[in-house]
Amino acid sequence: MTYLTLIIGERFYFYKMDEENVILVDEFDVQIGLMPKMEAHEKALLHRAFSVFIMNDKGETMIQQRAGHKYHSPLLWTNTCCSHQRDGESNIQAGKRRLKEEMGFETELKELFSFIYKAPFDNGLTEHELDHVMIGHYNGEPHINPKEVASWKWMKPLDIRQDMLISPEKYTAWFKIIFDRFYNHISQYNTTI
Repeated sequence: MTYLTLIIGERFYFYKMDEENVILVDEFDVQIGLMPKMEAHEKALLHRAFSVFIMNDKGETMIQQRAGHKYHSPLLWTNTCCSHQRDGESNIQAGKRRLKEEMGFETELKELFSFIYKAPFDNGLTEHELDHVMIGHYNGEPHINPKEVASWKWMKPLDIRQDMLISPEKYTAWFKIIFDRFYNHISQYNTTI
């Protein structure tokens, strides 16, 4: 069980939070157990995750700026949405669920590839994920959830790549790893929906 501590004035308030489990996997993506998300990140254990990239008719990618109160990487730019699959949930189901929760819209998704990465953070947590990367198509504006997302924008993949070289500190650690693979994939295969 995780507790959220709020300090208002000189008073402390403690709230119980139901923490979601992540799916622990081996290097072949075979499920080997479940563990609370924070514990898995504290222990740097390999777990299943997904990253969604949404593109429009202009060939632009929708990126989001994480909300300022996030426990890691607040206000950094990243892919359209990402999270962890729930037990029994397919990669596509998870991607669609989280896209709706964070960005407020629905669209079809297609899985492109998966790979393992490890990214430690300054706060002692580590992302060690077998990440399933998905792509979708959308031309409208999102209806962002302010609890999850501070802002969003469309950018050409080449512009994102160039901006990361100039200002890498503006982007999440995992996005810098994932985007390089995503960019190479869409360039090599001219990926569309």
